[in-house]
Amino acid sequence: MPDVKLPDGSVRSFPAPVSVAEVAASIGAGLARAALAGKVDGRLVDTSHRIESDADLAIVTDRDAEGLEILRHSTAHLLAYAVKELFPEAQVTIGPVIEHGFYYDFAYKRPFTPEDLEAIEKRMTELARRDIPVIREVWDRDEAVRFFLEQGEKYKAELIGAIPAGEQVSLYREGDFIDLCRGPHVPSTGKLKAFKLMKVAGAYWRGDHRNEQLQRIYGTAWAKKEDLDAYLHMLEEAEKRDHRRLGRQFDLFHMQEEAPGLVFWHPKGWAVWQEIEQYMRKVYRDNGYQEVRCPQILDRTLWEKSGHWEHYKDNMFTTASENRDYAVKPMNCPGHVQVYNAGLRSYRDLPLRYGEFGSCHRNEPSGALHGLMRVRGFVQDDGHIFCTEDQIEAEVTAFNALVKKVYADFGFHDVAVKLALRPESRVGSDEVWDKAEHALRDALRASELEWTELPGEGAFYGPKIEFHIKDAIGRSWQCGTMQVDFSMPGRLGAEYVAGDDTRRVPVMLHRAILGSLERFIGILIENFAGALPLWLAPVQAVVLNISEKQFEYADSVAKKLRAAGLRVEADLRNEKITYKIREHSLNRLPYQLVVGDKEMAANLVAVRTRGGQDLGQMPIEALAARLLEEVAARSGTA
Repeated sequence: MPDVKLPDGSVRSFPAPVSVAEVAASIGAGLARAALAGKVDGRLVDTSHRIESDADLAIVTDRDAEGLEILRHSTAHLLAYAVKELFPEAQVTIGPVIEHGFYYDFAYKRPFTPEDLEAIEKRMTELARRDIPVIREVWDRDEAVRFFLEQGEKYKAELIGAIPAGEQVSLYREGDFIDLCRGPHVPSTGKLKAFKLMKVAGAYWRGDHRNEQLQRIYGTAWAKKEDLDAYLHMLEEAEKRDHRRLGRQFDLFHMQEEAPGLVFWHPKGWAVWQEIEQYMRKVYRDNGYQEVRCPQILDRTLWEKSGHWEHYKDNMFTTASENRDYAVKPMNCPGHVQVYNAGLRSYRDLPLRYGEFGSCHRNEPSGALHGLMRVRGFVQDDGHIFCTEDQIEAEVTAFNALVKKVYADFGFHDVAVKLALRPESRVGSDEVWDKAEHALRDALRASELEWTELPGEGAFYGPKIEFHIKDAIGRSWQCGTMQVDFSMPGRLGAEYVAGDDTRRVPVMLHRAILGSLERFIGILIENFAGALPLWLAPVQAVVLNISEKQFEYADSVAKKLRAAGLRVEADLRNEKITYKIREHSLNRLPYQLVVGDKEMAANLVAVRTRGGQDLGQMPIEALAARLLEEVAARSGTA
């Protein structure tokens, strides 16, 4: 007679073992229809799972994060089912859930075409409408290997063969299709109503380029059609805003094969970069940071002492000279410790804050590179704070407030906070990690911030607060971090003289606000669809003459505005004014300043905004004052 305790604290008693589905039905018909799975004593199970003893139970629906993941995993199986029906010779391999959807890898004799994808999606819809039960079965490992070999599914047989002998495996059957899976899955295909196949890409078996190449079909799945439609609309918007396309269109930067993952900045792009760097340099000064600059390459022994070599060497570029091994720095922290160690430090010197626009290089896989968003060479607005344990909360709390202000200046007001906790591969004792994690939680509470926790996602040397900004089309980007590190300072010999004249090891706080400047500029370009706010725009205004008569006057207006500190160009081409206005509107310049005979005679300019608003005629000095005031305000809007 199991007693089942529900999330609201109520308890339901049953005279015999009972399934998750039966418990849901006992609560209400609506919940029974909505149930996708159950969580029994914290473990996700199918709705067919039978509860035989007292247990805590939560019914999982599509309103839960776990429910959406189950929908996506089940849709991946539906994809494989449809492929096997349409292409019986195709072999299925693996099909995990990914962000926003799923994929499944297949081995097939020819490439899948767009027409194939259309046919597969149509068959998936048919199978879903048939509401076929999805049934879990438990098989002996060797029996399962034999079955899949007989079916010609060598990849599945290889996966199962890697499971220790004597163990059982779970398989899921829907109609004539059967697949290896840990589960859980939806109770029937009818639960899968909002999905779309997106593209086909190449992939290697088990991710190893020495193995056979497979075909990976990507898809997306959602709880409701409205959610699917919103996601597809967001993708359309993202395509229009793609920073790689806009970077070429607005002549900001380019990348080329001879320097994979590295950026060639053009004058206009570098103007944006410099505005951001100088802004952040002022943030350093105003908040007690001393700017430093450290070497690009350091001896391998230093990276071994810091722990990077053991935990990060596969992502590091290396070089050698005169029988010494070096690594190009992927991070700035060991260098900052060397600056700290160059002098004898007292507790009176702490907190000591260093900042650096540190140029780093990481050997990212070529397949992971993506414009400015994922590069091999980048610059961080990096900083490290050396402090005592008693100073952690005040430093982190002040940083939390600073992050909020900086993001607002760039136009980001929706910021989510996450706390990434100890990973499996890490340095330091559990006691030290407990202390570091508690310190960050205390600072978040002191800042009155809400946060979610990410188990296992901290850095190898310490937990970290992550700041995720949301852009104009709802995408989330992780930028800033604050990390507490009790390990690296001691590993690298950092000390300070305490008030009792003893030598102690400082705590090291690793922090960045924008993160990679390259990536942040990419985010800005896409957030504003290239129409950067005035203070960031590489060209803030353009002066347009109507005819050759105003050539010298237009040129003089541009020079006066440049002398006032504004980034202004003059378009003096012998083209129709309507043509020039249209061209610069497409380039999304904040202001267009038109001068004709009337403006020249009165020493005025006619002002048009990026949005097409006519502000009328203005004296040059008044316009300069207006624009400089807008720049100083850093409204973060276009």
